[in-house]
Amino acid sequence: MREVDVWTMAAEGGGDRPKDTPPVPPGLDWDLWLGPAPERPYHPCYLPRQWHFWWDFGGGVLGNVGCHFMDLAFWALKLRHPTTIEAHGPPVHPETTPKTMTIRYEFAARGNLPPVTLTWYQGRRSPRAERGEAPAWEPGFLFVGDQGMLLVNYGQRKLLPEAKFAGFKPPAPTIPDSTGHHAEWVAACKTGSPTGCNFDYSGALTEMVLLGNVAYRVGKAIAWDPAALKAKDCPEADAFIRREYRKGWTL
Repeated sequence: MREVDVWTMAAEGGGDRPKDTPPVPPGLDWDLWLGPAPERPYHPCYLPRQWHFWWDFGGGVLGNVGCHFMDLAFWALKLRHPTTIEAHGPPVHPETTPKTMTIRYEFAARGNLPPVTLTWYQGRRSPRAERGEAPAWEPGFLFVGDQGMLLVNYGQRKLLPEAKFAGFKPPAPTIPDSTGHHAEWVAACKTGSPTGCNFDYSGALTEMVLLGNVAYRVGKAIAWDPAALKAKDCPEADAFIRREYRKGWTL
């Protein structure tokens, strides 16, 4: 596979910071909830769920579901660290995350696997789906190869073009089903066995996903140095990679 299109139609967002300052509800420790984030007055627009869409608290749609959706391609194609990341969307809002965004991640060759481009379409489908080259599943993952395409989500799969692959019988499953997050965690505690999404894997996946937000916020393509955890020749990205903690919450 040389290209992968991933799309999700989930698109929510925030807006400007509210001006009113309603009282903190009983039972909520607002200072504790804020944690290391910059101090601001309580407002119900942040809780219980909309915090995802404020830069001080979350990473928007990408931070919310990006790891869930891009995990499939990340695992199947043995991806790790992207070489470059470029993102486009509406003008960057200083407070809130975008509803729509397109991110292009470039990966170098991995062993006998060729370089690959992974494109994230947030709030819209892949152009290939829009042109009718693939069914417009919601969400969808489209693996584009030299001989055809594979459209999948976590419950369906289809080889394209359908006429070319009519009668194809898929191989028998070889990957065992997970015993579940909780059972894997307990087994890891008892035996030291790695979980399916252990920190070595999930950390690299999360790093890759969130670099899309970094590229979007700096407004240009970035070249990634995974060893230094820095965007090469892009000092303005530092503020979005490591945040300054609020006084009293430093590590």
